[in-house]
Amino acid sequence: MRIVVLGAGTVGMSIAHLLCDEGHSVTLVDADPDACREANEALDARVIPGSASHATTLFQADVLVADLCLAVTGLDEVNLVAAGMAKGMGARRAVARVRAPVFLDLSTFDYRRHFGLDRLLSLERLSAMELAREIRHPGAIAVENFAQGELEMQELPVSKKSAALEIPLKDLKIPSEVRIGSIHRKGRLRIAGASDRVLAGDRITLIGSRDEIDNVRKMFQPQLPPKRNVVIAGGGEIGYHLARVLEAARFKVTLIEHDRQRCEFLAGVLKRATVVHADVKRRACLEEERVGNADVFVACTGDDEDSIMACVEARELGAESILCIVDRPDYANVVAKLGIDHTVSPREVVARQILAFLNTGPVISRIPLATGGPIQILEIEVGEGAAATQHALSALDLPQQCLIGAVIRESYVRVPGADHRFAPGDTVVALVENGAADQAVRIFSNHA
Repeated sequence: MRIVVLGAGTVGMSIAHLLCDEGHSVTLVDADPDACREANEALDARVIPGSASHATTLFQADVLVADLCLAVTGLDEVNLVAAGMAKGMGARRAVARVRAPVFLDLSTFDYRRHFGLDRLLSLERLSAMELAREIRHPGAIAVENFAQGELEMQELPVSKKSAALEIPLKDLKIPSEVRIGSIHRKGRLRIAGASDRVLAGDRITLIGSRDEIDNVRKMFQPQLPPKRNVVIAGGGEIGYHLARVLEAARFKVTLIEHDRQRCEFLAGVLKRATVVHADVKRRACLEEERVGNADVFVACTGDDEDSIMACVEARELGAESILCIVDRPDYANVVAKLGIDHTVSPREVVARQILAFLNTGPVISRIPLATGGPIQILEIEVGEGAAATQHALSALDLPQQCLIGAVIRESYVRVPGADHRFAPGDTVVALVENGAADQAVRIFSNHA
């Protein structure tokens, strides 16, 4: 594929290395001559000096015929403008990296739609979601990145005391805003069908808004698990996003940040989390905040060494589970020896996201529901004249191994009902077994 990467910083170079190793034709753009010189020496890629937001630079980079344009400079505003220009000039897909949470907040303005982009990529929120998945359950999947943050997918075990046992799913009084996506039973993962019945010990996935899912959970888990005490060290963007994801009934979140002004901001935007002004590099502060009593301690200070040291202190104080953000790849073999249970590398997180975008036709992204599993999560753009636009959802000739989890129309996200009709330009989030993916995609393609 022909891919243009705008920005040769740490993230841009990491992405370019990955894409070159995958055999793609890569063009890298950066305004810094030194960065361009280093890129020329390190990469088998075409390197162009110039501003990412200048039309002449984008023309020179052949963005008009690019399959994918990734704007990952150090400035959010430049990324938005540059990716929007690339899309308008002919790039098939355009993605912009953003750091500031305001660009992801649909309640104020839909930047993605305004600039005509396929995705806003927040490395910080993606990293937070990786941490959240590990805290909730190692197999849980969150789909905020597919449905603009409006919907989630949560995995939960079915209790032997559940009132839903042995009842066909179609007969359960589940709100229309929630859908059962998959069933994992005795090592086998499959798409949930209307006639399926759940058994004690099954693991199911629920798709919907967080509040609606929490209500439906009680049907399958009459006794909710006890509230878990989570301590987050570092109130930067990753810590902020993680606290927002976790501040629900099942978690008691304490966020520790050393910058007083940042603490005041966090206290104003986080509704249920407790924000503490303290220095996590000092053991006395960790003792004072009773980190030893934490069920989960997460270090995301923005500095690898500080985060690792905080984790070591938390382990010695008695915290049950230790998680850490580690950016440097050469630390990977060290952290496990220090008693850290799980690490998240932002570089690896963004690499998986970028690989998910490398598709042709109407498929925007493609990610496995579980690593090595038989089910994919597809994000599909509905084409003009596609078969999906001719009939209601219930009348479409979709394979049995396909379940439509969500539809995005402009800035509105919903779980579609049987009578829903798709329109050109809609984005569909579907769970599809691998062998049925091509058939499902054809239903939404304008070549159907």
